[in-house]
Amino acid sequence: MPIDEGATHLPVRIAILTISDSRRLADDKSGQILVDRLNAAGHVLADRGIVTDDVPAIVAKLERWIADDQVDCVITTGGTGVTGRDVTPEAIEQVADKMIPGFGELFRWLSFQTIGTSTIQSRACACVTQGTYIFALPGSTGAVKDGWDGILVHQLDSRFKPCNFVELMPRLTER
Repeated sequence: MPIDEGATHLPVRIAILTISDSRRLADDKSGQILVDRLNAAGHVLADRGIVTDDVPAIVAKLERWIADDQVDCVITTGGTGVTGRDVTPEAIEQVADKMIPGFGELFRWLSFQTIGTSTIQSRACACVTQGTYIFALPGSTGAVKDGWDGILVHQLDSRFKPCNFVELMPRLTER
């Protein structure tokens, strides 16, 4: 996919949220991969956090970042599976203004090429709410690499053509 090298790179302020009952910052490999990749892409780490697999806790954290003018985008990792403790999509649905169904569809298509039909267990999803993008990725290191390298690195780059999420940011709250 083409990058317009003559265009100005606009850094996106991204918050990373790991959703897990067992991970801590010191052993959060998936969250760290996302931090490393967003920094390498010239973006800004706006904040980072870890919450348990609990809908009210996830919603509360997302709402704080949605209300923060210094956060343009949130990327979550974890809680997108089908077990009883996996509740990230349910939390995202509670804060979403508009779902972005193509994100999950594309993620699973990319993931299929790596893990085959096991990708059907992923409920990766995305939305936009009050001018903030939220992308929910599974918790594995492979999944966050697939999601960042295959989708987000391009769509969060203002120079990516023919279009990208960044160029839409000024219009996300229009009515």
